[in-house]
Amino acid sequence: MKDGPDIAQIAALIGDPARANMLSALMSGKALTAGELAREAGISPQTASSHLRKLLDGGLVRVRGQGRHKYYGLSGEDVALALENLMGLAARRGHLRTRTGPNDAEMRDARVCYNHLAGSKGVQLFTAMRAKGFVTVTDDTVALTESGARFCTGFGIDLAALNKSRAPLCRPCLDWSERETHLAGKLGRAMLARMEQIGWLARKTDSRVIRFTRIGAAQFADQFRV
Repeated sequence: MKDGPDIAQIAALIGDPARANMLSALMSGKALTAGELAREAGISPQTASSHLRKLLDGGLVRVRGQGRHKYYGLSGEDVALALENLMGLAARRGHLRTRTGPNDAEMRDARVCYNHLAGSKGVQLFTAMRAKGFVTVTDDTVALTESGARFCTGFGIDLAALNKSRAPLCRPCLDWSERETHLAGKLGRAMLARMEQIGWLARKTDSRVIRFTRIGAAQFADQFRV
């Protein structure tokens, strides 16, 4: 018997098509009920409950109760990053869904990746911040510079509040559609939340798609010009 992490167990949990669809739906960062996840996966509520028990036991999702309902979400950002990387691997190997539609182009332009900005807009944000010297990249580590801290503060982000938790401030996340890096971590989440707060963008209902307003798109392009 080999020592070390059991990747086969995790791979088996993610590899089931129904569970993969449920996990993908949770990449929006929004908590969903078992019934909502059943509809996302195209299965019965009873079957969804069985799958959710396995995902809970495997540590990939967590659940919290509110009133009569239970809401499921990914157990952490590390799970979201693993899923995004698997999506990138699948895309590079040509394993793509055959169903396409209006959302496809929108998903590639801007989408939620577990509460941070992904797609071409997410890559543009990270590329611009790196080019302006706001972040530095060493191997797989992203660090915020002093000028970057001043920029973020001016943008309306409370860095002191972010630094109260031990979670990484900046993390690189390989974008599955762009095959380049976008910004994850506490700062990535804060940047998306701030852009939503000031009205640059809005999340499409029941979707990971993010839509920029006309003014928001212009301001984003000006602020994060590459």
